Amino acid sequence: MLRSVTARIARRVAVPTTTIPANRRSFSSPVPTRDPAELDRITTLSNGLRVATEAIPGHFAAVGVYIDAGSRYETERLCGCSHLVDRLAFKSTSSRSSDNMLEALESLGGSVSCASSRESIMYQSAVFNKDVATMAGLLAETIRDPLITDLEVSQQLETAAYEIQEIWVKPQLILPEVLHSAAYMGNTLGNPLVCPEDRLDKINKSLIDEYRRLFFRPDRMVFALAGVEHDTAVKLAEKLFGDMKPSPAPSSTTPPGILSKIPFVNHPPGDTIDVKKPAHFTGGVITLPHSSLPTHLPLFTQMYVAFEGLPIGDPDVYALATLQTLLGGGGSFSAGGPGKGMYSRLYTNVLNQYQWIESAVAFSHAYSDSGIFGIAASCHPSAASALPNVILKELAYTFQRSGIYSLSKDEVQRAKNQLKSSLLMNLESKMVVLEDLGRQVQTQGRNVTAVEMGREIDKLTVEDVRRVAERVLTGKVRNMGAGTGKAAIVVQADNDQVASMGDLQQRVKAHGLGRY
Repeated sequence: MLRSVTARIARRVAVPTTTIPANRRSFSSPVPTRDPAELDRITTLSNGLRVATEAIPGHFAAVGVYIDAGSRYETERLCGCSHLVDRLAFKSTSSRSSDNMLEALESLGGSVSCASSRESIMYQSAVFNKDVATMAGLLAETIRDPLITDLEVSQQLETAAYEIQEIWVKPQLILPEVLHSAAYMGNTLGNPLVCPEDRLDKINKSLIDEYRRLFFRPDRMVFALAGVEHDTAVKLAEKLFGDMKPSPAPSSTTPPGILSKIPFVNHPPGDTIDVKKPAHFTGGVITLPHSSLPTHLPLFTQMYVAFEGLPIGDPDVYALATLQTLLGGGGSFSAGGPGKGMYSRLYTNVLNQYQWIESAVAFSHAYSDSGIFGIAASCHPSAASALPNVILKELAYTFQRSGIYSLSKDEVQRAKNQLKSSLLMNLESKMVVLEDLGRQVQTQGRNVTAVEMGREIDKLTVEDVRRVAERVLTGKVRNMGAGTGKAAIVVQADNDQVASMGDLQQRVKAHGLGRY
């Protein structure tokens, strides 16, 4: 019922992610111009909780609560708590046992999940329309009134220990985590999403309770509903969350829009946590050996190369998403073959040209104030020394202004069409619509419609995509955290293979990438 850490990470890295949230309306029919506030349908309660709705017709509705918490806000003391809070969802409360909670959820016949990310803890569900109030009540109960017994914490710590071992033997799951550590060394988005193994014996009920008191506040929550009328949703939110107390007011000396200081619970007076500290992209290189745990999977040399990308609210996010689609990629098993139509650059220029490369895929992660953009690749260990050059050339080609590798109008148009198609296909799931609604309101304060996004994508030119490629890949991004402009690189291989790659930062610089 609840997604494991393995499952939720796999969902994020199994296919290239896009920096644009999924949309909700078809591009095929014109939509009259309306006030953005009317489109968003957002109401803020007196305690700061935001209620966001999308009244989509149908037999099912989706309900979720999105909390502004997650691993980026964790201090050294709280490290790993987001992972455990996720796992402790839908257990016992003051009014029902864990078994009774499970029975109540199963009786509704829908789906329910809880997942933690770097910037959010998400409680989500889908049920028949008639059961919306009941399911919302169960969400409110597990969020506001969990018992979190010592036994429950102990059981979830055991589960987490198993998950950690499982993740470390699968490069596609653990290397994106290591990449974030290289990109944001020692700060915010570089904090581990998965609880570190050495933290398992330090997390207990009192620490979980402290984490919840710090972050589970109404002004840090979005109550989102897809398929429910707005007025009905507001009344439901007032009933379930209206009596919650908001966070203490920020310090009068706190710069607006940068830091929001919240006092710790049970700590000395004046002890605070900066819950809005900007993400500082440091860049750096991390090399690690293959896992020593037994596995049936073949051992390839793995390499991730990334640069600071764009936050979700940046106007160039549409061009960057188009660039990611244009690069595309995947595994060698699907490369080539008649009729497959795989025209992305990483297929045509890399996977179809170099038999020793096992996979190559462009990826993008977008956050509220920063992002990561790059390519993940793997190859036969004997060819490790040649892999960096192939990948770095493909990145440099994207902003080349002349020659056979410069961007063409046809491939940019193909990528734009593919991006719009992918966005709209995602909207066939109300759970996707729900998460899009909740996360956009949480990060941007409003929900951007598919019509708006489609217009922005349609306006893009070859020069726009080329300009954004140069902006990101040459370290010209200037986000709030004032990143260094250097590349973040992760390599998993034996020592001799790592040595054969040479100085990776110098190789990045030699290709005209990054800012050095």
